Amino acid sequence: MRTLWIVLLTMLLSGCGYNTFQTTDEQIKASWAEVLNQYQRRADLIPNLVNTVKGYAAQEQAVLLGVTEARAKVGSIQATPELINDAQAFAKFQAAQSQLTSALSRLLVVSENYPQLKSDANFRDLQAQLEGTENRITVARNRYIKAVQEYNVTVRSFPSNLTAMLFGYSVKPSFTVENEKEISKPPTVDFAAPKPAVPGPAAPAK
Repeated sequence: MRTLWIVLLTMLLSGCGYNTFQTTDEQIKASWAEVLNQYQRRADLIPNLVNTVKGYAAQEQAVLLGVTEARAKVGSIQATPELINDAQAFAKFQAAQSQLTSALSRLLVVSENYPQLKSDANFRDLQAQLEGTENRITVARNRYIKAVQEYNVTVRSFPSNLTAMLFGYSVKPSFTVENEKEISKPPTVDFAAPKPAVPGPAAPAK
């Protein structure tokens, strides 16, 4: 009799989305881990990038400080696995990452005004790594969005919503459409902006 009840309970849970919850929840965890991995990859590039820019454009203190402070703010947030279950904490984390994205975009725009910086091999390598990382971040975020979307649909749909209530599964936060547009927007360069004066050769002594 006990075996029969176990079989019936297993069939009931399978038909009410329990297995789907297990699968999608694991997909979300894996996707989120990859998002964090790529964000960390970006953060690790920043100190060398800032130092390289500083070597050619030390006068751009506001931009350099903005990147440094934005990175510090991101690092101050504990990105634990539980963060994806807390909408408020998730929003705070994403706001910090968006701020860092904007700060990096301003840094790259400023670099356009310094030909010697642009021609520096180390800077070009760091810029290429940063661009590749930004692309990886976009891919990882899209995977996370899809995983969360599938999970949230299951949470809201009948009869799996009954299973969700029974086992405490709730809707998880995700990146917004507006946020996706902002992070995928390439930095714009104002070629009409005045460039810093390049000192000419010193006049011969009389």
